[in-house]
Amino acid sequence: MPQHVSIQGFQGSFHEVAARQFFGPQPALLACATFGAVVAHVVAGTADAGLMAMENSLAGSILPNYLLLERHAVRVTGEVYLPIHQHLMSLPGATLADIQAVHSHPMALRQCGEFLDRYPHWELVETDDTGHSAQLLAQNRTPGVAVVAGAQAAAQFGLEILAPSIHDDPHNYTRFLVLERAETAQPNPLADKASLYFYAPHAPGSLAAVLTRVAAHGLNLSKLQSCPRPSQPWHYGFHADVEFDVIGQLEALLTDLEEVTEELRVLGAYQRGSMNETPLLTKEGMPAQRAGWGG
Repeated sequence: MPQHVSIQGFQGSFHEVAARQFFGPQPALLACATFGAVVAHVVAGTADAGLMAMENSLAGSILPNYLLLERHAVRVTGEVYLPIHQHLMSLPGATLADIQAVHSHPMALRQCGEFLDRYPHWELVETDDTGHSAQLLAQNRTPGVAVVAGAQAAAQFGLEILAPSIHDDPHNYTRFLVLERAETAQPNPLADKASLYFYAPHAPGSLAAVLTRVAAHGLNLSKLQSCPRPSQPWHYGFHADVEFDVIGQLEALLTDLEEVTEELRVLGAYQRGSMNETPLLTKEGMPAQRAGWGG
């Protein structure tokens, strides 16, 4: 069990809930303002593990985070699917008519576009974190400001939910990856999913050749994400998540893919997460059994 886990975000954030969902109450959480800082802590060993959001079922992929996986010596060792319920909250006593600006992380604002479009006069202010936005509103007590965040932030900072569940789709999930240092991460004998990075020749049919081999080996391709290649305009590498029943299927696929790729890396093999899990929250909406935060 890690002693310190780096996350992007602060108290009251969805990263905090996801971290407690995966790691439980023991590790101290290291709050980071950026995803790059999350990875830097893991690489430097100042965090035993990191937790990083990769994609949301409504807002899509966080492309810079795929580049972080490519360029740093980290290993993917787990994943968490967290149901996301976004609420509009404000200082106690405020009403919708009082709101002039809404603060939140850009991904949270994107997830609530249909609701926010009903109020075109509201100024949408992008911030570094949902929980931090709630904390700043509670501290500064700025009139006319509302925040989009989770129920845990409202409970923790004494805010009032003006409009509950304002996200566009009730089936709103964010997928987080668990990261460890590449040189110290241990193989998981129960692994049934792997994250790969590959670059195929820049020629007609090269990507199709890769996908055909994935299908031929009986693996399920659950994610395919293109990312630009540095210093090679309009050339793209690909991140692929594949699911399998036994590790031998993955090993056979990797051997086969060597023939049709110019670069191939396994970013991690791990147990797939479940979308049926319920976040560990108390009745007040707080992450259950919260432990300390690191410096």
